[in-house]
Amino acid sequence: MAKVLLLGGSGLVGRELLRLLQLDPRVSRIVAPSRRPLPPGSKVVNPLGANLTSLVVALDEPIDLLFCCLGTTRKQAGSAAAFRAVDYDLVVDSAKAAKELGARHCLAVSAHGADATSRFLYNRTKGEMEQALMQQGWPLLTLVRPSLLVGKRHPPRLLEQLSAPMFKLLPGKLKAIDSDIVAKALQEQAFNAGLGGITVLESDQIAASIEEL
Repeated sequence: MAKVLLLGGSGLVGRELLRLLQLDPRVSRIVAPSRRPLPPGSKVVNPLGANLTSLVVALDEPIDLLFCCLGTTRKQAGSAAAFRAVDYDLVVDSAKAAKELGARHCLAVSAHGADATSRFLYNRTKGEMEQALMQQGWPLLTLVRPSLLVGKRHPPRLLEQLSAPMFKLLPGKLKAIDSDIVAKALQEQAFNAGLGGITVLESDQIAASIEEL
């Protein structure tokens, strides 16, 4: 049975993934550090603190799987530096710590358009995050790149609420995707990813990856 480290358990994807992992008999323990308390569960250990990196670095128990569902926006973070601190620094530093605790598979939520050479801060940061995780040498690395996520955020993002109906009508990789589907894909990829290597799921491949398993 797997011991899991889950980051971003209060977010749109992480919240649903936390629920799925608690119901999964393949999972024995879920360590989910957060700034605010998460819903209690018999498998859940929820260290609390303002500095998530410190919480992760302080862990000393073995970990098998890392799920990283962290993500914010420049507006929410308050500045470009604060945004990068979450979407790059926290992700990469936590992944390094989890690997040192024995985790062999890192599964991270990136974004459609992730590109380390992009002139746009959001896409560039996501692309650089992906590159950094690849350079860490994970035996198994799964990156999912959803387009606009649809679900009930707390607090809600007005722009996403207004644009979701339009994005639902777009083709291919641009089409909005339900956060529940992304969470389910992460859960199934964790236990059906093969023997090794890097898997990248574009937004239009995420739902199909569940159907194929």
